Amino acid sequence: MVYHILVGSYSNEIYTLAFDPDISSLTLASSVTVGYHPSWIERHPGDPSVILAGIEQADGEIVAVKFDRDWRGKVAGRKTSGGSDPCTILPLGDELVIGNYSSGCVAAIPLASDAPYLQETTTVVQQFTGEGPDRVRQTMSHPHQVAWISSLNELFVPDLGTDKTHRLMKEVGGWVLAGDIQYKAGGGPRHVAFYNGVLYTLLELSSEVAAHYLPPRPAEPTFITCVSTMSAPAPSPDMLAAEILVPKPNSQYPTPYLYVSNRNDPSPEGDTIAIFNVSKSEKLELVAEVRTGLHHLRGMAFGGPDDRWLVAGGAHGPGVKVFERTDGGKGLKEIASVEVAAPTGFLWV
Repeated sequence: MVYHILVGSYSNEIYTLAFDPDISSLTLASSVTVGYHPSWIERHPGDPSVILAGIEQADGEIVAVKFDRDWRGKVAGRKTSGGSDPCTILPLGDELVIGNYSSGCVAAIPLASDAPYLQETTTVVQQFTGEGPDRVRQTMSHPHQVAWISSLNELFVPDLGTDKTHRLMKEVGGWVLAGDIQYKAGGGPRHVAFYNGVLYTLLELSSEVAAHYLPPRPAEPTFITCVSTMSAPAPSPDMLAAEILVPKPNSQYPTPYLYVSNRNDPSPEGDTIAIFNVSKSEKLELVAEVRTGLHHLRGMAFGGPDDRWLVAGGAHGPGVKVFERTDGGKGLKEIASVEVAAPTGFLWV
């Protein structure tokens, strides 16, 4: 069976890759030009053949791309993102929620079931303020992800600029701020993952993972631990953590593991993926660090039966690789690769 993987990028393209695990083949099937830096991509909730992308530029845009049966795409609609550098988007019901990194705001666009798929009005639903101690990266709010946790009925917004994750709830009339989770000064929360009642937050600037028990409101979160994403001190100050994933355990991979990408490693063997055992909520046990051969490793995504494979890309080269989980998920083995320019985000379709 051939799987298709869509790839967002720091080029002007969204790529379609064809992955055949039977022959360990990964090839570029097609690409579509959509605009500057379509770094984050998501599927339209009403039409799975439509992909939404954030165009990460100063006058931010959202683009809708319609794909055919062979996953060849054509731009169908385009609207403003409501801010600058929309680095994260999330379809929720009948709207698309957008995190505009350089404007410090979250915006929303109503979604339509037919072309152009994006309705006319883009509304800023929350404007954040604040700063952190890093005078280069934290002079203002920088929302870096919009993540929905359905069991809590809340939207979580890690804010790299203010060392907080904002908690938003939908009420009559729109989104309201319901609280914040505070992190160490200069940590720079980038992305979150939620598993078994615990919120795991990737702190980009300090390359750490912070864990909190996260009960339903009005109970407050409880700090558990904060650990480095690397087993040894970073050999370069430019090394930064990027992505965090916790695939749901299943019959083939019953032990829960957390996967973190670390980018900008000066090693000729490329960046690492750190793997943590999270079977005990009170502990994050680093069990493996896998050299990927990728440079500036940003996004990753699990896919296939039982989330058997992990796709990852090096924005500075040499392209995209697919890894197979080994040893029950405690390891990764490269099985296929292809060269494409500046990959940043992925969707298994």
